[in-house]
Amino acid sequence: MADPQTGTILDRIVADKREELARRLTQEPLEALQRRIAMLPDPQWSLTQAILEGPRGPHAGGKRVQLIAEIKKASPSKGRLVAVLEHRALARTYTIGGATAISVVTERKHFQGEAQFLLDVRVSMHGYYPGGRPSVLRKDFLFDPYHLLEARAYGADAVLLITAILDDAQLRDLIAQARELELEALVEVHDEGEVERALAAGADLIGINNRDLRTFDVDLATTERLRPLVPDDKVVVSESGIVTRADVERLALCGVHAVLVGEALITSNEVREKLREFVV
Repeated sequence: MADPQTGTILDRIVADKREELARRLTQEPLEALQRRIAMLPDPQWSLTQAILEGPRGPHAGGKRVQLIAEIKKASPSKGRLVAVLEHRALARTYTIGGATAISVVTERKHFQGEAQFLLDVRVSMHGYYPGGRPSVLRKDFLFDPYHLLEARAYGADAVLLITAILDDAQLRDLIAQARELELEALVEVHDEGEVERALAAGADLIGINNRDLRTFDVDLATTERLRPLVPDDKVVVSESGIVTRADVERLALCGVHAVLVGEALITSNEVREKLREFVV
């Protein structure tokens, strides 16, 4: 890996995440996380089921492409996106607007996220939609077994695993650990080699990131190029760079099952109106 002081944005984020991990292991040890899990208010809700089999899913006569709506306060490329992040209210708005799942960015230093946002969203959604809340995805730069237990303890139903920051053994082991914890793993890829590695590791849920995490450049053609490499029995999500309804229609032609939209919603002055663009 490159020197975090001179390397890519991704290198710096992962280096900072390693420093954070050392602190978190002391602040909230594994036993404390286990106690949190026992206190969660409702059962896990499968992201795959939310996309394919839930009340909004295509198998139930629902939409062609599902919407995973994202909650995040900032990004390395854009800086702060909103002055105040009303994450609970935003989650309710997303759900009312037709989102089948909610992605919560929890990385602290570069995205100004918190693991607590996950729990806040889950508890709030359980209160408003008992037995039928959206699935909750933890989006972060996760590479250690602690991260998965932390995600489960703070209410995630699924976690993002980024192929670019994991070796083959780590990827395989984290996918297996996620299953043991009743978490699903959305395995993120950005090029042909990463698709091959994700499939070899046993990924069933593939996220094609249109953003190159090393440069933060975005190109929807990434999904068009990589989607044919993923077998039809896998669930495919296109992530990043989705700004308009035309973008969703373009990706629908590729055969993706869902799109993950963040900045276009977070920065909109009319979130409910913007949501309608993405529900196709």
